[in-house]
Amino acid sequence: MNIAKYIDHTLLKPEASRKEVEKLCGEALEHGFYSVCLNGCRVKYAADLLDPSDVKVCAVIGFPLGACATKNKVCETRDVIENGADEIDMVMNIGKFKDENYEYVLNDIESVVAAAHSSGIIVKVILETCLLSDDEIIKACEICVNAGADFVKTSTGFNKEGATLEAVAIMKKAVAGKALVKAAGGVRNYQTAIDFIGAGADRLGCSASVAIVSGEEIVDSY
Repeated sequence: MNIAKYIDHTLLKPEASRKEVEKLCGEALEHGFYSVCLNGCRVKYAADLLDPSDVKVCAVIGFPLGACATKNKVCETRDVIENGADEIDMVMNIGKFKDENYEYVLNDIESVVAAAHSSGIIVKVILETCLLSDDEIIKACEICVNAGADFVKTSTGFNKEGATLEAVAIMKKAVAGKALVKAAGGVRNYQTAIDFIGAGADRLGCSASVAIVSGEEIVDSY
């Protein structure tokens, strides 16, 4: 298995510097990671560094809380696409979901999906599964599928827990082949990565990516 091709090599800490972005992109090129995942302000620089390679640039939207207005998420989406993003990872509005305002959540995701898909860009929706019950994970996945999202994703990596094998398995079953699954947060070594893939993950969000492909283990906050 070429596990590097499952990995979105991730750098989302607020203090990340231009030099760290250079390092991230260099590692992605060296190891053949599927993409780099960055905050929107770093997208253009990363896209320029990676051109003309096949390493994609993924941008986070409404990150890390998902609580901003839908129009802000749409504006962010259009901006990062204009600057070279190939994929979008948006955060679901978790508070509105907890309100059971499912119409709002559906519209929020649909709006970002429409803005991205019009440019041929895929969308992953971050559920923040550590804040949801199993039934809520299933419901959120159903909304994402109905909204046309391409992936459901476990976590931002900025809350109390990241991905779990149980959540990934629930998500894989809930989407029923109508979307893919991304596990993020706490994928720290090769065996853990393999376990998540075995549970149903089609993509992995990792900042410990180099350690994973090198068979090492580090303490990883994402």
